[in-house]
Order: sequence, then C-alpha cells, then structure tokens
Amino acid sequence: MDSLSKRSTDDTTPQARNVQYELYRQMSPAEKLRLVFEAYQMGRQLAIAGIKMRNPHAGDEEVWHLWARKQLGTELYDMAYGAMSCE
Repeated sequence: MDSLSKRSTDDTTPQARNVQYELYRQMSPAEKLRLVFEAYQMGRQLAIAGIKMRNPHAGDEEVWHLWARKQLGTELYDMAYGAMSCE
C-alpha cells in the first residue's frame, strides 16, 4: 500500500490514537457500553432519516418496518413479522 492510500484510510496520527486508547483504558465498562449504545442510536437515527427521505409519505409504523426489514434481512424479517408488504 502506498503512502497516499494509507493516508486516505488512516487519518489519525499515532500520537492521537495513543491518547484515544488511553482514554478508553481509563473508562469503566459501563462508560464504554454507553458509547456503543450511543453510536448504535445515532446510526439508527441516520438510517431512519434516510428511509423517511426516500419514502416521504410513509407513516411511522411503515418507516419502522422498512428499517427492521433492512436490519434483519428479508428472510428473518418475514420469519419474525410475516411477509408484510411495506415497500
């Protein structure tokens, strides 16, 4: 891998990464878990916002079903909720 492509995929300096790792080491397991849940919630909110943009007339329940189908995949979604037509 040349230095240009390495820079484009790794934009954090080793010093900054060491500081970040040290901060993580100092966190309690509960604090780390809170960060994971917050990141998940942010991703979920972004995904739902995208679904709403692509389906502006969809109600909240339909948006949720579209999100669930995307997260689970069609096969698991259909097993869990039945073959609902929401697309």
